[in-house]
Amino acid sequence: MKARIYKPARSATQQGKAKTHQWVLEFAPAQAKRRDPLMGWTSSGDTRQQVRLRFPTREAAIAYAEKYGIDYALKEPQPQPFRPKSYAENFAYKKVLP
Repeated sequence: MKARIYKPARSATQQGKAKTHQWVLEFAPAQAKRRDPLMGWTSSGDTRQQVRLRFPTREAAIAYAEKYGIDYALKEPQPQPFRPKSYAENFAYKKVLP
């Protein structure tokens, strides 16, 4: 069993940071997906692909993986720069236009 532990990034379509504060443990696929010849759906016999475990801290996710003997790859989140914005800047006299 191989898994990856990561902290999810925020959704590209939203400004909020919901569901980005927890760490996620996801299992890697054990077998390739196959296409159903009748309906054309994609399926797999590997049920671990559906499992997604959430943990409050990175250490808790690592402890879980080590407790159950799961090989894991840890992906650290990249720091996001914070740029303070002001509504008044939209109407600034010396505004730089692209």
